[in-house]
Amino acid sequence: MRLGFLLLFIISFSVATGQQKQINLEEIWGGAFRTQGLDELRSLKSGKQYAVLNYNRRSGESSVDVYDYLSGEKVNTIVSSSQVKQANYFLTYTLSEDETKVLLATDLQQIYRRSSLGTYYVYDVITKKMILVSENKIQEPLLNPAGTKVAYGYNNNIFIKNLSTGVTIQITKDGLKNSIINGITDWVYEEEFAFVRAFEWNKDGSKIGYIKFDEAQVPRFSMDVYGTDLYPSQQVFKYPKAGDPNAQVSLHVYDLENQKTSNVDLSGYNSHYIPRIKWTHDANVLSVQTTNRKQNTIDLIFVDTSKNETSLVLQEKDDAYVDVTDNLTFFKDNSFIWTSERDGWNHIYHFNKSGVLKNQITKGPWEVTNYYGYDPQKKTVFYQSTENGSINRGVYSVNIKGKNKKELSVAIGTNRAAFSADYSYYINTFQSATIPSIFTLNSTKTGAVVKQIKDNTDLAVKVAGYKMSEKEFSTISINGNDLNMYTIKPLDFDPSKKYPLFMYQYSGPGSQNVANKWNGTNDYWHQMLAQQGYIVVCIDGRGTGLKGRDFKKVTQLELGKYEVEDQITAANKLGALPYIDANRIGIWGWSYGGFMSSNCLFQGPETFSMAIAVAPVSSWRFYDTIYTERYMTTPQENPSGYDTNSPMYHVDGLKGKFLLVHGSADDNVHVQNTTRLVEALVQANKQFDWAIYPDKNHGIYGGNTRLHLYTKMTNFIKNNL
Repeated sequence: MRLGFLLLFIISFSVATGQQKQINLEEIWGGAFRTQGLDELRSLKSGKQYAVLNYNRRSGESSVDVYDYLSGEKVNTIVSSSQVKQANYFLTYTLSEDETKVLLATDLQQIYRRSSLGTYYVYDVITKKMILVSENKIQEPLLNPAGTKVAYGYNNNIFIKNLSTGVTIQITKDGLKNSIINGITDWVYEEEFAFVRAFEWNKDGSKIGYIKFDEAQVPRFSMDVYGTDLYPSQQVFKYPKAGDPNAQVSLHVYDLENQKTSNVDLSGYNSHYIPRIKWTHDANVLSVQTTNRKQNTIDLIFVDTSKNETSLVLQEKDDAYVDVTDNLTFFKDNSFIWTSERDGWNHIYHFNKSGVLKNQITKGPWEVTNYYGYDPQKKTVFYQSTENGSINRGVYSVNIKGKNKKELSVAIGTNRAAFSADYSYYINTFQSATIPSIFTLNSTKTGAVVKQIKDNTDLAVKVAGYKMSEKEFSTISINGNDLNMYTIKPLDFDPSKKYPLFMYQYSGPGSQNVANKWNGTNDYWHQMLAQQGYIVVCIDGRGTGLKGRDFKKVTQLELGKYEVEDQITAANKLGALPYIDANRIGIWGWSYGGFMSSNCLFQGPETFSMAIAVAPVSSWRFYDTIYTERYMTTPQENPSGYDTNSPMYHVDGLKGKFLLVHGSADDNVHVQNTTRLVEALVQANKQFDWAIYPDKNHGIYGGNTRLHLYTKMTNFIKNNL
């Protein structure tokens, strides 16, 4: 890639000729290293143009702009906030299928990680009129295929607004806070099944399928919100912890013509959870994915809504668990694409509409990481995978029969593709550890770069003016496995000297931290620490992803056992290197990583001299049902797995320095995890440092919060490592 070489030249020139600076925390958290991108990129149906959401930071205005693929020039502005008095700016947009309507989101108010309330408008491209969907703040509005109606959630019920008449109807009426939710997921579904809208229009807009959540038996969780008033308030919501009752879910179909709702009977299937619904190309056939509580069986069910009859089309099983994905894709004949780990690696399969396997499309000791789509004209499937190594991502095409595979990406690193509607072009986003995001227009036929769209040359030049060290990728042999690792050494590294080692990890099931991609904020912080004389290392141990099913699922029933063993063993091996001071090894992590760093310090007191745990799980008994039971089953079934791998079980082993951090309003990993760990440490008479950030959630951000947190962590490292 020519531009890649150009960026490398610029970086090298800047390093050779410029005065290099030290990174500081104010720059990291002030946005000095922000990467430019293409926001809300969507191909238009012509296949010749694409739309992007642009935001002007100076004016505070936003616009949905149209660009020509080949020329790269802006050819049109669909709508701009400067033209609309009702909305100062747009945060997201959705086009109707005929592209004559635009659904615009403004004034979003976050609820949890993925959910929000907002004010929504529909802009008519033809009439230039702006229609307010509701006077109330609503959730997850969705245009029907014709662009004439909008369905949305409000106060736990589903509503439909007719854009032509302005009439709104309410199709569910039993919604009640902390009791019944229609069409919007509960907390645990949102967090662990990663979706919020639990309703969908069928292909002709005549029906809506939706999931109902009955939370009546789910225990309540209350969280103090301190705010600025004299008395704190409480946020109360339903949160099922491992082993406790989940919401009872049911599937329903509303018929707009007769205004009646049908209840779909799923009692004959593994239907403890309903993690996905999706209409097929047949307007009467709704597909439903259900799973049992252990999540080791997924049933794909077709519902014939004209007869209210169901049939099992496909059943996926695994001794451990089956991942829920968004890869299910229906072709015009209702045959479908499905991804599975059934051969030990995640691959693409093609089934007919009856669920009979037609063929396995991709094969090999590597993972499909994204399914992009299917070109019916050329009978070609497009996907992303790790064929160039598990730390890289490439873009590929292959015939529906699994023949004539082509590598479309042209550079080794992380490639991501957004295809035009007719699959003639794709916009490739390339980045690596040395090159920030580059956006190019590429030919789908050959993968060749047609045109450069956007790059981050300014950022590359800026970063080159700092004392940045190479992120060295390698593997380390630990407990019979070659684990992916990266190392950041001080720029003036001298192998004859001894350096303190600071390890970073997350380690959760299927995760990846060691990846050939551009810097995130933690990377800049790690570079800052390297500038101050620390060697920073990250290792993806057993249980992490993209190295096959067996490697990922070896931690089943024992979260925290093998992962901790790998980090301790790796630290000991690295500590034996002549340039590592074995008496100065620290480790840190956030969330699952905090669970890990706590365990490593407590269980490896002769290895680690300090640890930082941010928002850690301290016992999986405190965490939610869907995530925890997927890997651990219930505490009733697996008490030893829960308890013996809990940091609280090992507090007597603490010898080093320990910093424990949590946000008091963490709706995900509750601050209860930290308070219980604190109590265990106190009763073991162990000294440690801790910090609570009032009213901050799992991300611990807002205002100066991140700057304060990372300043605290930096000072703790300097004083104790």
